[in-house]
Amino acid sequence: MQTATVRISLKTREKLRLLTANTGESMQSILDKAVEELSRKMFWERTNSAFASLQKDPVAWEKELEERSAWDVTLTDGIEE
Repeated sequence: MQTATVRISLKTREKLRLLTANTGESMQSILDKAVEELSRKMFWERTNSAFASLQKDPVAWEKELEERSAWDVTLTDGIEE
């Protein structure tokens, strides 16, 4: 795996050192997880913001609901009860 050097504050390095000591994981692993978690959090914040904007437009929101309704029939397509 390729790596790169990143500058962090001493405060962050100390927190990272404590996390490493408490979990037994490497600093790299902890940083990888933290970046992934932040990336997912930001994705869902943008998604929620986009849906909030969509809901403010009654015509666009109605189209969204219609499309959801059309897709709902596929949930049980071919599945016997």
